[in-house]
Amino acid sequence: MDSSGMLLALLFVGLLSVLCDGQASQEVSSEDFAVEKPEPAADRDMVEALEALLGQMHNRISSTEKRASIPMCGMGDRCAMKFGPRIGKLCDCSRGAYCNSYLLKCI
Repeated sequence: MDSSGMLLALLFVGLLSVLCDGQASQEVSSEDFAVEKPEPAADRDMVEALEALLGQMHNRISSTEKRASIPMCGMGDRCAMKFGPRIGKLCDCSRGAYCNSYLLKCI
């Protein structure tokens, strides 16, 4: 077989594969779309449990936000105060800076 015959056969096979690609069965049964609906009482119990959990999480998050309200300092500002052997924070250094524990300033 020469190269033109082989080329023609390859084109024919390619054309058949393209045409037959979408020929799958289109029959759809009701089992494919069957969705089991849970009981309404179970839904209510689940919603109540989720609301209680979200309420507890909201209380926990809001209490940590109150504690973490440290103002931001600029570069070169004092960011810490030395209380004897301890160091307490006055403010938090801005992005890209850190509080130097020796100078007690944002660097």
